[in-house]
Amino acid sequence: MEVKLRVKRPDAVLKQIANALDGYKKAHPAAEIEAYRQNSVSVRVRVLNPAFAGMSRTEREEAVWAALDGLEDEAVAEISLLLLLTHEEAKASFASSDFDNPIPSKL
Repeated sequence: MEVKLRVKRPDAVLKQIANALDGYKKAHPAAEIEAYRQNSVSVRVRVLNPAFAGMSRTEREEAVWAALDGLEDEAVAEISLLLLLTHEEAKASFASSDFDNPIPSKL
């Protein structure tokens, strides 16, 4: 698995999401992908890809959601955050900093 997960034993939904994103990673080897479960109903995903430079948010979303298209509806519903940034954009992103220094959920 080329998607970085923060847990030693990911649950079934997190595995499904990571497996779907593996296809995107293989097509975009320079991308860094990380996913983690924020709480029992929320998975957060960050994709850092230099290829996003010059792309609109819509173009970025279309590229990544194409990889997630085969997921079951229940898995898609648990994706609460999908950050699609370049490495430079990530440095200034408050939401991205939560991946580097996560704040535990109270749920």
